[in-house]
Amino acid sequence: MKISCCVWGLPLEEADAVRQLAGLGLASIDVRPFAFEQSETAAALADTGVNVCCLAASFGLIDAASLDHGDPASRAGAIAYTERAIEHAADLGAEAVYLVPGTDDSPGALGRYAAVMAPLAQSAQDRGMTLSLEHFPGLALPTVAATRAFVESVDHPNLHVLVDIGHAQMEGITPATAIEIAGDRLGYVHLDDNDGVGDLHQALLDGMLTEAALKDTFMAISSVGYSGAVSLELSPALDAPETGLRRSLDIVRRLSA
Repeated sequence: MKISCCVWGLPLEEADAVRQLAGLGLASIDVRPFAFEQSETAAALADTGVNVCCLAASFGLIDAASLDHGDPASRAGAIAYTERAIEHAADLGAEAVYLVPGTDDSPGALGRYAAVMAPLAQSAQDRGMTLSLEHFPGLALPTVAATRAFVESVDHPNLHVLVDIGHAQMEGITPATAIEIAGDRLGYVHLDDNDGVGDLHQALLDGMLTEAALKDTFMAISSVGYSGAVSLELSPALDAPETGLRRSLDIVRRLSA
């Protein structure tokens, strides 16, 4: 199983974070727009041999320029930003990009959001990448089931569901169940832990997640036929983020073998 890591989980400069992750034996990372644009930080990728696996394409978008905005000009600005992020991901050699839904769950907003998804999914496909939507409690697509239903309503073969196992715990379902609901629409996986209430992005097994539940998750990933990466998404605000990441990585390697 390919393991990646969200580079923002370490409170370090880009180049330093990449070198530290490479030291842990990681060959893949997830980034945000517009990471590693500078020659000195891009050199860190080349020097370490670390590759970019996935990019969080909606990071940095503001409510005033969202993909579901009621104002066409504001929506166009958000689309342009997302297109640039997708292009940047392709330039970095990423395999996947993903979006976090907006805050407005009204039918009108969801309709506007749906209207832009197929062109964005096609843009990612044209560049050899998948596009996924992340289920996110408290936002317009709060559950895995709602996100899958939305993805199916858009009806583009390159639009998928990103399952965050911490968000599944907040939803009140097991991570394995979340994977099963996403099924053949599973496009990416975030690994993190919490107390079932807050989006804490703790190290694995530091919250309510158990070893048995995580092992079931990896079995579910295999059973739905997903062959992409799983990515550790830990908070940089943890007391010892590098220690938590190292321990989480060891757990994933052991349980997914």
